[in-house]
Amino acid sequence: MKNRRLIVITICIVFSLLGAMHIQQKHKSEQTFGNWELRYGARGDDVYELQGRLKLLGFYFGDVDGEFGNATLQAVKNFQYQFGMKVDGVVGSETKRKLWEATKSWSPEQTPRKKAASAPSPAPAGMTAESAGTGWQVGSNRLGLSEQDLKLMANAVYGEARGEPYVGQVAVAAVILNRVESPSFPNTVSGVIFQPGAFTAVADGQIWLTPDETAMKAVRDALSGYDPTGGCIYYFNPATATSKWIWSRPQVKTIGKHIFCK
Repeated sequence: MKNRRLIVITICIVFSLLGAMHIQQKHKSEQTFGNWELRYGARGDDVYELQGRLKLLGFYFGDVDGEFGNATLQAVKNFQYQFGMKVDGVVGSETKRKLWEATKSWSPEQTPRKKAASAPSPAPAGMTAESAGTGWQVGSNRLGLSEQDLKLMANAVYGEARGEPYVGQVAVAAVILNRVESPSFPNTVSGVIFQPGAFTAVADGQIWLTPDETAMKAVRDALSGYDPTGGCIYYFNPATATSKWIWSRPQVKTIGKHIFCK
């Protein structure tokens, strides 16, 4: 009987400590961000901090400007998806707490605010002003993609197709661009890549691996119009595919280990 009481008391103490830790972490995250929810369209210091912390984790690629726009919204949704939360793009207490726990080392000095831009120098022929000086030679850039879009595409290509023949890596980049142009998919690169369930590299975290030059070159070639798939918007690895639906899509060609479909 005495041992049973001791066990009960020990369990109560453990749960009390866990509860206290949770309250302390929640209080700390609220002290950091403030008590209000952050949503699309919000502005101010809390959004600046949100962007800085998301940038530290590699979820956000845009300017740290304190404006909760489309890029910030997509970064929040992907963070929520990766951390097993409701994907609604609203930064409430749970999202704040998870983000604070994952970025305890963050400080404002790591992500300085965006300064007013000076007039850009003319970009060399075949490059956009955004890509000049970055190594992203993107030709006419028919879709008006930003440097951050191209970096994200390179991450996706590397995460999805490294080890594939070069033409297979270009094909993956082409599929992403084809989806951006298709009315059946989001009309932004980040929207396509982070669409739930769309890419294995997002689900398993390989999207955040650092791409090599081959992946970057594949993105440049795809953006210049090279599409080895002939306009495909799907692909899958027949050795690992678990979806029966994907087999019903019209198959166009096999490149490396992937079958490309329309």
